[in-house]
Amino acid sequence: MFSQVQVIWSIMRGHRLRYLLALGCLVLATVINFGVPLVGSATIDYAVSNAAVGAGTPRLIALVLRLLGGAGNLRAHLWLCPVAMVALSAVSGLFSYLKGWQASLASDGIARQLKERLYDHLGHLPAVYHDRTDTGDLVQRCTSDVETARQFLATQVMEIGNAAILAGAAFPLLLSLNVPLALVSFVLIPPIVVYGYVYFMKVKHVFKAVDEAEGALTAIIQENLTGTRVVRAFARQEFERAKFAGPNALYRDRSIHMLRMMSWYWSISDLVALAQIGLVLLVGAHWVVEGRLSVGMLFAFLSYLAIMLWPIRQMGRILTDLGKTSVALNRIREVLAVEREVDPPSPSYSPPDGPLRGAIAVNNLRFSHAGQAAGTGGALNGISFSVAPGETLAILGPSGAGKSTLIHLLLRLYDYSEGSVRLDGRELSALPRKWVRSQIGVVMQEPFLFSKSLRDNLRLGQGSAADHDIESAARAACIHDTILSFDQGYDTLVGERGITLSGGQRQRVAIARAVLRRPPILVLDDAMSAVDGETESVILDALRERHGRATTLVIAHRLSTLAHADRIIAIDGGRIVQTGTHAELASQPGLYRRLWEIQTRTETDLSREAAAL
Repeated sequence: MFSQVQVIWSIMRGHRLRYLLALGCLVLATVINFGVPLVGSATIDYAVSNAAVGAGTPRLIALVLRLLGGAGNLRAHLWLCPVAMVALSAVSGLFSYLKGWQASLASDGIARQLKERLYDHLGHLPAVYHDRTDTGDLVQRCTSDVETARQFLATQVMEIGNAAILAGAAFPLLLSLNVPLALVSFVLIPPIVVYGYVYFMKVKHVFKAVDEAEGALTAIIQENLTGTRVVRAFARQEFERAKFAGPNALYRDRSIHMLRMMSWYWSISDLVALAQIGLVLLVGAHWVVEGRLSVGMLFAFLSYLAIMLWPIRQMGRILTDLGKTSVALNRIREVLAVEREVDPPSPSYSPPDGPLRGAIAVNNLRFSHAGQAAGTGGALNGISFSVAPGETLAILGPSGAGKSTLIHLLLRLYDYSEGSVRLDGRELSALPRKWVRSQIGVVMQEPFLFSKSLRDNLRLGQGSAADHDIESAARAACIHDTILSFDQGYDTLVGERGITLSGGQRQRVAIARAVLRRPPILVLDDAMSAVDGETESVILDALRERHGRATTLVIAHRLSTLAHADRIIAIDGGRIVQTGTHAELASQPGLYRRLWEIQTRTETDLSREAAAL
């Protein structure tokens, strides 16, 4: 438990002063609230019952009587008792409000910092981490787990302080009033505390299981909502519902198990707490009858028990919430413990002045994905080629040949361990990732658009771009006229992941976004697979007009996309099997010629069938 307290203390950094202020308000509220039963006890014994103030009068009772003007004055003005009790309760309530306000401000600030830290950290984690982690589980950690921590910091931290104050002040206070009855009042307190601790040790594992089940459930919901069109297209709603039912039932069962354990705790702790009050009432009433105890003193003890037992009972709840919070914080720490993408080790290193010229040299590059079976060969197995500044290089190969892996290495989404990649003569692995990516404009196989306007999505390429630059890039990508056909033009919202646009429109927006950036290196990773041939021709013409402005790497399966390139390399099995121009490769046996003949024959057959119709 000490380690969990250390973790909580560490995340309070920057907000500890507010918690100290809240704790000070809590102390004042508790001390003032302690005075309410003393006023009632003094009134009952020395104003109503006419007991004489003497050597046997407890010091605190005597002090209260002096503050109220003495027993005679109190007897003559009984209204002083309710007024004093209400005033004390009001002042105590004011400090309780200030305590809650300061604690809430601190906990909300901590939650904000945690979310921002998680969000920033996730944006700098290696691609391989995101490859193997469920998005839904990460969402759960960034939202539900942070909220669990916030609630604990807002309420239960102060409850811990309240319990500590009561333990440190109430027992001595009661001993000063009546030692025998104080001992009776605390006889069942240790069993409640011990039971709460045992309960905590058992229930914290249940909380972890519930949190993990909720994370799995969130992941399924997120995945299903993202792929809802695919589910409907294949009429798999019933299958997905059945798939959802299993984790949903598991979450229900674990939640019920947790609630059952909590209900047992509250029932037993209620029984023990009421037994403690009943014991004091029975013993105290017996002593009142025997004359060993006054009615006012019994009232004070019962009042103090009512004040103390709730926070002491809450220790089990506090420990329970501490268990939930420790699980949530551990899940958050698991994410924060993952190392960020590592940049060059030298802190004094500075990137080159000005933009790249665009020269790329790859030499004997080898790379294997994590978990790739031994003996099957890596994704890349000794790739070597070079690209001059402003040159257009086309990359061809079957699925899984290593084309996209090569682009991912160029963007430093993954790091190579063998071979060399140089940009303008500088080793890629020695260049800062952020700077490298700022020099490359890329259109991925699956272009991603944010749920914003088209203008905002285009400005992702260059945040300060003027409207005329945006429109120029859109024209180059052959999407400008399409955008103007929308009711709101460039201010049209595209929906989550650009769902309101067609596949071809999304690709063209992504191309415009990359072109707007005006990068020294432009990468098109199968970027026109959803674009019709006529539109593709227009886009390629626009890119050809830009020839010389940027080094361009084009990956495509449609050979007409590659024919305009200065040079073409064919990759198969992670190796370069052919290199040359379109004319050279089309005239010699090999992968390129075989694919060219297949595609040419298919297009000819389709043209004949269309003419026959």
